[in-house]
Amino acid sequence: MLLDKERSMSTIEKTLLTAKFIDGFWDRWIVHGVKREDIIFVRSSLSSKEDWMKRWGTLADLLMQKAEALPSVEAEIVFRTAGLYYHLMQWLIPERNDEKKKWLNQSLKAVRIADDLSHIETHYVQLDVDQKKCFGRVCIPSAPKGIIIIINPLDSTKEELFTYEMDFLEKRFVTISFDGPGQGETYVFSSLKGTKKRWEKFVNLLIEFASSNFSLPIYVFGTSSGASWAVYSSCHPKVVKAVAVSPAFLSEEISLPDYFTERVRFVSEQEDKWLPCFEKLAFRNPVLLIHGRQDVMVSSEDIYNLYQHLPNGKKLLEFDDEGHCCNYKLPEIRQYAMTWFQEK
Repeated sequence: MLLDKERSMSTIEKTLLTAKFIDGFWDRWIVHGVKREDIIFVRSSLSSKEDWMKRWGTLADLLMQKAEALPSVEAEIVFRTAGLYYHLMQWLIPERNDEKKKWLNQSLKAVRIADDLSHIETHYVQLDVDQKKCFGRVCIPSAPKGIIIIINPLDSTKEELFTYEMDFLEKRFVTISFDGPGQGETYVFSSLKGTKKRWEKFVNLLIEFASSNFSLPIYVFGTSSGASWAVYSSCHPKVVKAVAVSPAFLSEEISLPDYFTERVRFVSEQEDKWLPCFEKLAFRNPVLLIHGRQDVMVSSEDIYNLYQHLPNGKKLLEFDDEGHCCNYKLPEIRQYAMTWFQEK
């Protein structure tokens, strides 16, 4: 227990240093809805975990208060943003403990309030993996024309990617988004960590869940490690098409940030790579592969090699000035993906 606490503090310290001095650290959070002025406020005095918690907590509380005085349509997005800020608080803590659980619950509470205000029908659902619960949400627009399964990066949660849901729902796609092994509620409340075998089970269960509950075409959209599993999902006969933005590869050549590598050790089995091996997959359905040429975590060579092995109907979309996950092109990518899904 003491060792876990020491490892946790080391991981937090490295995360804080990266957050304070590396601008690129914040790209992900900006495109997911965190305001730039709030990031400046947090970074202006960031020397400890307490600074992080106090400042994001203050901002989240203010958003909750602001939302309560707004009309429903405006309040919904403010509550979701508050949930994102509480999510940042729980996200900093890598180990499963009461503090992490507390802030995750605060994030979930804000999101549930937003769901109650929304005109979109939302269901909270569960799937069993290795006799433990994986927690998910299903959002259903009127007259849906398809299903998009959103597969999140390993250190993300379904609540973080609400802008993905909003874009897909606006174009009348059902969205299915779960916390898989090692993620969000599934990690905190079910203590289920990520392994390759568990993720294989999880992705197949997602597809079967979608198929058994809806008579609609099934598409998959994933980023980073989630994109790797989107590629994996394209091998399933019930998936029509899949989009993979910056898929992660099983490679010893790519150097990941220390803070991220240490975080992964908390949420996955250390002896397991938890990513699919593309060389062993029997590709079946079209994949839209998206790559930022400035990506320092995924090489262009790996992307091009994967693309050569994908089946007919594949597409490759590249951005010269984007890095990992093509963060600032994601709204454009989501629109492009939905158009591509509908092409015959």
